[in-house]
Amino acid sequence: MSDYVIMTDSCCDLSAELAAELELEVLPLRLELEGKSYRNLLDGSEIGFQEFYSKVRSGAMPVTSAVNVGEFDAAMRPILEAGKDILCLCFSSALSTTYQSAVIAGRELEEAFPERKVRVVDSLCASMGQGLLVWLCAQEKKKGRTLEEVLDFAEGAKGNICHWFTVDDLNHLKRGGRVSAAAALFGTMLSVKPVLHVDSQGRLIPMEKCRGRKASLLALVDHMEKTAVEPERYPVFISHGDCREDAEFVAEEVRRRLGVREVYIHYVGPVIGSHTGAGVMTLFFVGRER
Repeated sequence: MSDYVIMTDSCCDLSAELAAELELEVLPLRLELEGKSYRNLLDGSEIGFQEFYSKVRSGAMPVTSAVNVGEFDAAMRPILEAGKDILCLCFSSALSTTYQSAVIAGRELEEAFPERKVRVVDSLCASMGQGLLVWLCAQEKKKGRTLEEVLDFAEGAKGNICHWFTVDDLNHLKRGGRVSAAAALFGTMLSVKPVLHVDSQGRLIPMEKCRGRKASLLALVDHMEKTAVEPERYPVFISHGDCREDAEFVAEEVRRRLGVREVYIHYVGPVIGSHTGAGVMTLFFVGRER
């Protein structure tokens, strides 16, 4: 059985420590902020998470860019030269061109290395939803599953990775065209907090509106309660836009209400955070369907 590497991109928002534990190869997306270019590294070494959100709260407007074909080629080629295959799990194609770049690089490299395999999955996931899918695939690899077996697992499991989130500042969703300017203005005035999810096609979809922050956080757990599968068995992943106390509140709720045993909490990285703003709160879990 050929050895293989699980590759992903930094929109998985896993901690650097967990990514290392899972033996992942992680390619960074990039952002431009206040005239400087940064790689979205999992350890925050080029721009720290708190520094990033502090700048965003002060009015900075980041611009993000995907991993390109050349960057995938540069990362994939040494792995193939070492005689290993690649399973690459990418940020949702509905939100980024990263997946398309990986596919192009993979096809070109398979021509150059016909004895090797490069398999690319459109995760249809974002942030630690993508991270949860990658984590599950890494567990399958640890069980001794082949690349093709884990590929089949990923394609089957990605539709069960549920994404629910809320934002504190509607203006970032307005910039991305998710809400109108009028809705952002009146929502901010009335302290309306939208609850959104990522649908089965990997798109961000507004689902409901809550009055006040606490109500929106509880709504995330309400949705999990309706659709979660074996919550005591699977881990829950929570990411946040520099609002750790809110993340801990949601974590305690899922433990209390659903018997969840394992919770991973980490920051929403600066690429995703560029589109959601500070104060975003996310909840990811395995469910019957999205």
